[in-house]
Amino acid sequence: MGTDFLIMAPVGLLPVLIFLVTLLYLDSYKLVRLKTVLCVIAAGGITAGACYVLNGFLLPQMPLDFAAFSRYVSPITEEALKALIIVYLFRTHRIGFLVDAAIMGFAVGAGFAVIENFYYLYSGGYSGGQAHLAVWIVRGFGTAIMHGGVTAIFAIISQTLTERSMKINPWRFLPGLTAAIALHSLFNHFVLPPMLMTASVLALLPPILYVVFRTSAAHMHEWLELDFDADALLLQQIDSGEFAATKIGRFLNDLRSMFEGPVVVDMLCYLRLYTELALRAKGLLLMRENGLEVDIGERTREKFTELEYLERSIGKTGLLAMRPFLHMTRKDLWQLYVLQR
Repeated sequence: MGTDFLIMAPVGLLPVLIFLVTLLYLDSYKLVRLKTVLCVIAAGGITAGACYVLNGFLLPQMPLDFAAFSRYVSPITEEALKALIIVYLFRTHRIGFLVDAAIMGFAVGAGFAVIENFYYLYSGGYSGGQAHLAVWIVRGFGTAIMHGGVTAIFAIISQTLTERSMKINPWRFLPGLTAAIALHSLFNHFVLPPMLMTASVLALLPPILYVVFRTSAAHMHEWLELDFDADALLLQQIDSGEFAATKIGRFLNDLRSMFEGPVVVDMLCYLRLYTELALRAKGLLLMRENGLEVDIGERTREKFTELEYLERSIGKTGLLAMRPFLHMTRKDLWQLYVLQR
């Protein structure tokens, strides 16, 4: 490793990481923790290794040269494996809005690109002096940013299509995956000269993500205010003597014919506790919006323990029966994850 490596390595590895840090800085609600981002970057790096093995196996099996393979096959394998990480984050309620979808998606692509470029550097792709500096400008500012950008686009489209759903429906991830594969393949075709293609990526991706961040911030502020009022009203009704006459109160009363009395009581306790925690989470996010960070406290942690106990007591059938009047979209479960972590 000589002087060439010391010149090429920052050009090939740093731009995508700097771009990711900028996205984290723009996240005014601090929806994503640095520890989570580092884990996602590592997962993206592992995916790069898996794709290297998979593509190495598939290439000899197909009647394609390397150029055709990189245009039509590797975009499918690479974007599909990167997408699995995002689907896992959706399933575990780590993503709730477009902002964290964009950050998580870009983090996966950044981890993938760093490992891919480091491999090419380590294997000798850095040698050759100034003739190869242009290559690494394309790889660092073009290919690496492309990897992060297309996975971010997959996450953004998937978040838009699935945010109101509780279940993971594979069909709703297909439009985003198709878009990511198509954009990746288009980049690998180099329909423009490499430097111009790199400039196009740098010119188009930042404005797209900026619009996503602005739109998501406005949407989140509106959601917080509306749901905060709705949760506060529900708590007021539960604590008043008028709850039995409300729609939810009548629904719980009807459940007495299906469940034992103690289970229905646990359902009411669960409804109140769930709403308290959801209200607390929204308050925490509103304070973050104004630059304040507050510790959730031991009492809030104890409430999560009690919530888990009530879930076991009510059982899966009872929770399914409660879903019509609980705010149980993926977005609402996400806010509890933000508070619990």
